[in-house]
Amino acid sequence: MNKTIEQIDPNFQRREIGGRQLNFINALQPPFELSGFGWYRQEQQLCRLPKNVMARSSPALQYLAWNTSGGMIRFRTDSPQIAVRAELRDPADMNHMPRNGSAGFDLYLGAGPGKQYLKSVMPDSGALRVEALPADNLSPDAMREWTLYLPLYGGVKHLEIGLAPDARLEAPSPFALPLPLGFYGSSITQGGCASRTGNAYTNMLAREFDAPLYNWGFSGNGFGEPMVAEAIAELPMAAFVLDYDHNAPSADHLAATHEPFFRLIRARQPNLPVIMISKPDFAATPEGRNRQAIIRRTWQHAVDAGDRHVDFIDGETLFGNDHRDACTVDTSHPNDLGFFRMFQTIAPVLRRALEKAGVTAGGDAASSRR
Repeated sequence: MNKTIEQIDPNFQRREIGGRQLNFINALQPPFELSGFGWYRQEQQLCRLPKNVMARSSPALQYLAWNTSGGMIRFRTDSPQIAVRAELRDPADMNHMPRNGSAGFDLYLGAGPGKQYLKSVMPDSGALRVEALPADNLSPDAMREWTLYLPLYGGVKHLEIGLAPDARLEAPSPFALPLPLGFYGSSITQGGCASRTGNAYTNMLAREFDAPLYNWGFSGNGFGEPMVAEAIAELPMAAFVLDYDHNAPSADHLAATHEPFFRLIRARQPNLPVIMISKPDFAATPEGRNRQAIIRRTWQHAVDAGDRHVDFIDGETLFGNDHRDACTVDTSHPNDLGFFRMFQTIAPVLRRALEKAGVTAGGDAASSRR
């Protein structure tokens, strides 16, 4: 039998892009490392909620759960070319967000907090397929670490990485924090409206702490449902950020759901660092002050009960004082400046919370939190 490797293993599909012969390999299989999908190992789906929750969810939440915000593909290779070939679930074109962020892929070079942005690839307007060569003409004799961020919206059906035919491919170096940072919230949490995928505040924090990430931001649909809290609580995390103020339809809804949501998480993970945040586009109205007070009250009740691993960040501080009106695209959704200021405000609080919980680079305090 004189079959080629391409005939024996369809993962090795050779194709020419930009005059380069490349082998395309399924990026969802080892040695590529996928993170961001807590139930992928059991369910083999790039979905941000498990099947049992999806079956009970609204059509809107079901759609959003397939969006891939927080997803990362990591790997090591000496290939002088890196290509990306993908099929999306939805083109995710919006009038207030660059397609680079909603449906694009960001490629970063390096390991640890110092990894550097290299290039983005995205589909054409309305298209579901993308094929591009974001890295070329690299030295062929050096192993490099790569991270590919998946779209903040869109969703991914198929994803392949193209490498030179004779390139070595290995698993990436371990994260400094082995457990993910978890985030639950609104479209702001999901990443709307970052100019590109790596600029969402959640992804900035994951890079800063060299950690995997669970992003449960559900655009317009972060309602604080108990079934979602129960699912999240199943997964070990390094820390958890509760950030859904923006999607609570009213202050009454926020008051009815916020503390119960936190308590469901806390019951399963009693020593998990939890940071509660009110919305960043704060308006000094009675409604705004009331929402702020509701979230602060959840925090205060936990502190009064002896909880040593809970923090509160006033959303009024997230955009800073100077040029706050330059931090959004539409008075509510952050642009890159807004997300960077959120990152700057949250990072030191998160660092102190992790240190207090004994979660350090290379360490794992999960056993004490389950």
